[in-house]
Amino acid sequence: MKRITIRIGGMGCAACALKIEEALRKLDGIRDAAVNLVEGKVSVEYDPRRVDLSDMEAAIEDAGYTVLNENIAMAVGGMSCAMCVQKIESALRGLEGVSNATVNLAAEKAYISYNPSLTSVEDLKRTVEDLGYTVRGLEGEEISEDLKPKIRRIIVGFGVSVPLMAMMYLGLQPPGGGISMLLVSIIPFIYVSGPIFRGALRSLRSGTLDMDVMYSMGIGVAFLSSILGTAGILPSDFMFYDTALMLASFLTLGRYLEAGARGKTSEAVRRLMELQPDTATVLRDGREVEVRIHEIDVGDEVIVRPGDRVPADGKVVEGSSYVDEFMITGEPLPALKTPGSEVVAGTINTDGILRFRVERTGDETFLSGIIKLVDEAQASKPPIQRIADRAVSYFIPAVLLVATSAFLFWYLVEGAGLLLSITVLISVLVVACPCALGLATPTAVTAGIGRGAELGILIKKGEALEVSDRISCVIFDKTGTLTLGRPRVTDMVGDVLGLAAALERKSRHPIAAAVTERAEEEGVDVPEAEDFRAIPGMGLEGMVDSHHVLAGNRALMEKYGIPLEHWDPEKFESDGKTVVIVAVDGEVKGIIAVSDEIKPGSARAVRELERMGIGTAMITGDNRKTAEAVAREVGIGTVIAEVLPQDKATRVAELRERGEGVAFVGDGINDAPALAEADLGVAVGSGTDIAREAGEVVLMGDDPLDVPAALQLAGKVISRIRQNIFWAFAYNVVLIPLAAGALYPLGIVFRPEYAGLAMALSSVTVVSLSLTLRGYTPPARRLREKQGEG
Repeated sequence: MKRITIRIGGMGCAACALKIEEALRKLDGIRDAAVNLVEGKVSVEYDPRRVDLSDMEAAIEDAGYTVLNENIAMAVGGMSCAMCVQKIESALRGLEGVSNATVNLAAEKAYISYNPSLTSVEDLKRTVEDLGYTVRGLEGEEISEDLKPKIRRIIVGFGVSVPLMAMMYLGLQPPGGGISMLLVSIIPFIYVSGPIFRGALRSLRSGTLDMDVMYSMGIGVAFLSSILGTAGILPSDFMFYDTALMLASFLTLGRYLEAGARGKTSEAVRRLMELQPDTATVLRDGREVEVRIHEIDVGDEVIVRPGDRVPADGKVVEGSSYVDEFMITGEPLPALKTPGSEVVAGTINTDGILRFRVERTGDETFLSGIIKLVDEAQASKPPIQRIADRAVSYFIPAVLLVATSAFLFWYLVEGAGLLLSITVLISVLVVACPCALGLATPTAVTAGIGRGAELGILIKKGEALEVSDRISCVIFDKTGTLTLGRPRVTDMVGDVLGLAAALERKSRHPIAAAVTERAEEEGVDVPEAEDFRAIPGMGLEGMVDSHHVLAGNRALMEKYGIPLEHWDPEKFESDGKTVVIVAVDGEVKGIIAVSDEIKPGSARAVRELERMGIGTAMITGDNRKTAEAVAREVGIGTVIAEVLPQDKATRVAELRERGEGVAFVGDGINDAPALAEADLGVAVGSGTDIAREAGEVVLMGDDPLDVPAALQLAGKVISRIRQNIFWAFAYNVVLIPLAAGALYPLGIVFRPEYAGLAMALSSVTVVSLSLTLRGYTPPARRLREKQGEG
């Protein structure tokens, strides 16, 4: 029997603990499960032969709770193709205690979720290194790959092989013939091809076949044939010294270009990391002191002068200035910051001097949250990658079969001779390249998600990219999404402002803030409310000066059977205003009309979605007349009004059941159930809480035009992935038959050096196509920029 500890999120009481214990004890192989509610952990005694960690985690999650594993990102060096990815993922997932392991070939990182009571970081590192790969460090401490050795090998390889090949084509024989060529080429060949052969040995020791094995076979056969030709065992026509060395050089060149291009796909994250300044000016004992960024503490007051970057998150306590937040939110116009405004790390102060109090530092800042979110998103795999993964698993055995069959066909069946047969064998082994298939998805995902971060569009999961391609209807929540979410009182009928404010100041709803603010502006004496209760989707009730007071919508009045009689809220509702009806002791005493200004980009966003062929709808708890007035102004035809917050998810589910691909756009907090229910949840950013939003896509700005922009970006990424997969397949489908001698009857032989060049170009083509995403701007974003609005 073994014992482990699992951290759990979402527990609130003893009933939760009991529920988890019962769920675990039902599993075969669990002897005991004891929850420590205070520490948020469960200790489990189990038989590892009958039950494993994944079974326990599934039982906990099925009970409605979250397993809190440790998550790390490990930089891995030495990977050459998709087979390396599969090998590392399989080895890590085979470790007891590892819940999930995903390797991103483009980013050269392994993202691992594990239980620290069963395995350690050292175990994870050792597992990767035992496979023959290099661990360059964990996130934040990575040692970048040095490309200089590859450059040196390329220079040496081509510097020797090109003159040798020129001599062969010109019919020039060096003094000493084959012996001279062997002596000239052997040291450069060992130097250039050494990493390839070492990679092959590493793979063979771990019992796997990868491209290093195939490449080693190709260049090894070429060089060995040359030695046999020099020794007289084979005719002199079999001397491929120049070809063997040039093949090794092309392979190295391909990996150099691929590594350089791959590095550029994740530049967005690096640029975000560079936004953090190294030092900050802090007030200590009344004096300004310059300190290192890691020396800033919560509660410190920091001075930010024009041109300085904000070093931490906090609230302005003194000063007024415009702050450039473009790299964080994607908004091109600077935002005005005054006392009480929030500032976030990485933004640039443009003109005045600001003093702010630090609220979050280090890994807790908004910027750090974005970097972590983008990094994790780049590790995810959209479902379309399964096509490439399945293809790669069969690729190398299939190519070995083709290469062997081609050799035997030309040598035994056609009797074309050993020279052609070996040439075909080498060409097939070298031209085949699953690397392009392995890079097709991760490079596009990495570049696309990074570009999204630059535009203020955070795509939190790779799966969201593919889902976005199927969206046929976008449902907008009204308040804070299509409107500014900052309502103001426009009309009042009856002397009820003080009574309404007594209830509203106990609520955090935007309408409550508008009523309370108006009462403060007019200096109204606001009494204390007792027995306060919020009625979701309807309004508020409580006792004020011994009177029963209600403040809410028509539904609230109907619930309590209070007739409107002589009161007419409809004239306000028809203008798109929200009406707060105030009743005292069962009788309506007044009406307060509140208006929430529609965002400038709302109508344009709706038009852009319709241009894309995507339908739109609006959902709100407001009465129908108010909702329809807003919908008319922004151009939305379908209105779902008077919906309680808990019923929004039900309405989303109903649309999905009709076969619609539904995206829900909301604030990510009140609308969390609807965001989760939709095929795609799009959360509109709300300050520094953005990283905790419920949607798969988070918009850091508040312009609705970013909704079609997000869908356009996702569609572009998926389109690029499909193009990459097409070209990866096309290279192999076309070139492998050519290398196998398909055109030999026409007198055309696909020489090994051409195969090496084609192999190098295949991966570079795929990565280069992905890199074009770094400069992509969605049409909706161009529309906004054209009209000069942020």
